[in-house]
Amino acid sequence: MAAEEAAEAGLSAERLQEAEEEAAENGASSAGGGEAAALKKHLSIQRQLADLEKLADLNEAEKKPCPLCPEEKFKACYGHKLHRHLQNLHWKISVEFEGYRMCICHLPCRVAKPNFVADQAFSKMGAHYHCIICSATITRRTDMIGHINRHVNKGETESRFITAPAPKSSCEVLKEADTDVQVLPNYFTPQKTDSYFNPKMKLNRQLIFCALAVLAEERKPIECLDAFGATGIMGLQWAKHLRSSVRVTINDCNENSVTMIQENCHLNKMKVKVSAKEEDYYEALGDGEENTDTIEVTKMDANVIMHLRSFDFIHLDPFGTSVNYLDSAFRNVRNLGIVSLTSTDISSLYAKAQHVTLRHYGCNIVRTEYYKELAARTVIAAVARSAARCNKGIEVLLAVALEHFVLVVVRVLRGPSPADDSAKKIRYLIHCQWCEERIFQKEGNMVEENPYQQLPCDCHSSMPGRTAVVLGPLWSGALFNTGFLRRMLFEAVQYGLDDVQPLLKTVVCEAECTTSKNFSTHSPSDENKQEECGVYIKTPDMLAESDVVPGKRKNNEVMRNATKRQKTDNSAEHPAFYYNIHRHSIKGMNMPKLNKFLNYLSEAGYRVSRTHFDPMGVRTNAPLAQFKTVLMKHSTPTYAGGQTEGPLQLTEDVQVGDQLQAAADSKAKDDELLEEKKSGDTAAIFAEDCPTHCAAN
Repeated sequence: MAAEEAAEAGLSAERLQEAEEEAAENGASSAGGGEAAALKKHLSIQRQLADLEKLADLNEAEKKPCPLCPEEKFKACYGHKLHRHLQNLHWKISVEFEGYRMCICHLPCRVAKPNFVADQAFSKMGAHYHCIICSATITRRTDMIGHINRHVNKGETESRFITAPAPKSSCEVLKEADTDVQVLPNYFTPQKTDSYFNPKMKLNRQLIFCALAVLAEERKPIECLDAFGATGIMGLQWAKHLRSSVRVTINDCNENSVTMIQENCHLNKMKVKVSAKEEDYYEALGDGEENTDTIEVTKMDANVIMHLRSFDFIHLDPFGTSVNYLDSAFRNVRNLGIVSLTSTDISSLYAKAQHVTLRHYGCNIVRTEYYKELAARTVIAAVARSAARCNKGIEVLLAVALEHFVLVVVRVLRGPSPADDSAKKIRYLIHCQWCEERIFQKEGNMVEENPYQQLPCDCHSSMPGRTAVVLGPLWSGALFNTGFLRRMLFEAVQYGLDDVQPLLKTVVCEAECTTSKNFSTHSPSDENKQEECGVYIKTPDMLAESDVVPGKRKNNEVMRNATKRQKTDNSAEHPAFYYNIHRHSIKGMNMPKLNKFLNYLSEAGYRVSRTHFDPMGVRTNAPLAQFKTVLMKHSTPTYAGGQTEGPLQLTEDVQVGDQLQAAADSKAKDDELLEEKKSGDTAAIFAEDCPTHCAAN
């Protein structure tokens, strides 16, 4: 074994011979005795830096040599200097394995290539690492890491040295929404643990639970999948609260995570069905069994399980972008099912790494005041393209972009017609870099001579150079479904999810584009009768009504098609994007309170609401020029002087704007009078040239 590892590490002929002799000695000693086969670990293999410092006796006030360097390389020095040497040269570039650190060694343990000078052989001592498993010496750190990985892949993780067992890390039990989960000490750092658990994503988990609860009211039972389980907290909450309404499947490709999910299922008194690629078996609970629900735990790649099985509800929450799993998610999802995805690649979606956005989503974006909504529309555009490739359309039910994540929940509509309708809603956006006005490009493939004419602002005519950029492709449709959101709010109240209720109320007001004063709650019977995706979603109340009044299939299809045609006409979608009131404030002026400003815009005849994307954002259908005019009108100067309270008198810029508007109106009137005069002159000439009876006619 030692000879093979030495040959694999590329050792010299002398070391290879020594390794073979060492293997023979070990074999002989193991045949004779057992305990004599164990060797003593090298000085460079330690658990902590303090253990390495103990070898040098830093406490004594004398000069001490480095225990891992020869005298000619590093001379003896005092303790403070030797401490920096051990920390920076040996400890920081060590290789870690099962609680041990293999530090770099400069002692003459490994003979490098000999140099023959004047008939004398000088052996050059090189830096190297000592393997904790097979005692081989490796020169480079990257080669040492690969060498350890080969041992792990072969299943060789036991050390040949006499070492004390590593202390087992104590697991911590956390509780969220009456669900207990067992996590490792480094559960909040994904690079240091297999079972990642982020307490800051509690709001995200509650939103997904409410969406699943709404779907569970439509049809029972439903098969739902948590494609990236980690600790299994989300799937456990589904099964514990929704009970027999759902059949939960928790998947993860990591074996340690699957083991952790099984332990958490037992911790919450749940039955576990463990499924592998070729075998299925059950694990029964012991005494004290209280719940009869069963959770299926699978160990597969997320793309594989979504290709093999069909689900009604799929949630994707990978570490980073989720575009690699969209095609598999839409491949077998059932009709009128729901796909929810959480994207945590905030740096690319929030335009901090624009080249990554172009690579992952095929979208060109810049940093704007509405960057969070821009991120949500970028993700939805990628979702719509993936669904269209599978001949499926989408209806966006919810799009939330907060500090740590972007959550998108869509309903799947099978058929080429919904796929075409969804694909038509993917457009490019024209964004002015001076005033940040924006508008979606018009439909059609014809090239316009001057695209700047589509923008409501006149920055291109007043500013030199190119003032606008084209962003996208982006989703240009609605981001919310009011009926679905109201039912989510009802489920959040029913299950006592207090943290998510304020957010849902804000999103409902944003979907209806109304203020919180006009917010009203409907009864559950009204919420059940909601039209979504151009069809009426059947709930238990509606199923009872359909049983009482039977109808023909043809009439139902006609009503469904009529509903599809009328949906685009009757539903008033919320305005796209929002304005930040601080971004457009006037220097030296005190802005009105946000709620008062919303009332001022509403009194001016515009639809207005707050937005969850930005606490100081205003979603309105008013153009930016009118937005600034109302803001200027109701602002007060910072130093009022002798001015009385009340709205500010129009400043010079606003007065100039009014004068220009009046001039434009007078010019239009002059043009009308000129046309009337020309028509009168033409009629007089016609009367002179024609006979009398012709003129009379």
